[in-house]
Amino acid sequence: MLRQRLLEKRKQQAKSDTNRGALLMRGRLYTWVAGVNKTRKEQNKAPITHIAGFWSMPDEPELQPLLYKWADEGMQVSLPAVLGPDQALQFKLWDPEGEMKTGAFGIQEPDSTTEAPAPDLVLVPTLGFTRQGDRLGYGKGYYDRTLAALREQNHHFLTVGLAWACGDLSAEDYTPQAHDFQLDAVLTDKGWAKPAPTV
Repeated sequence: MLRQRLLEKRKQQAKSDTNRGALLMRGRLYTWVAGVNKTRKEQNKAPITHIAGFWSMPDEPELQPLLYKWADEGMQVSLPAVLGPDQALQFKLWDPEGEMKTGAFGIQEPDSTTEAPAPDLVLVPTLGFTRQGDRLGYGKGYYDRTLAALREQNHHFLTVGLAWACGDLSAEDYTPQAHDFQLDAVLTDKGWAKPAPTV
């Protein structure tokens, strides 16, 4: 099974490689957001001010240090919470000083009922990906439902998938499902697999 093989591949990566790779990813992501906001400011467009991140699991690229940095700089950061099977995720505002609790699948989420406003940027945990921005997740469909629901609100937002380069599906016989949400960009430890938009 494809998902199982990808999970195994990322588990076999050396800790030193994943530490370095995650650091590079955080640096590229921070630089990109800063660049987009600089360009938008020059063009009198609304900047990215609210980022929906995620609390990385042990085998995922570690995002937490960047979330703290953004929050420290005044960026609004939210984290996803699972409400129930077959439902969209709910993004809750994250306070670095606030309490966290263990939600579904052992994932940390804010211990709060405060729902966040619609995000300008959604960072999406990604297991497998194509160079066109197709995403293979963990099989429950939470992000596909969530991103589709956001789109139906006619709210403009960007999506960036964060994945290990070993999740590249180029050599696989992979066809995305009709309901799969295509990402605007994909960032890996080797760089941008699908280049990020500049504005």
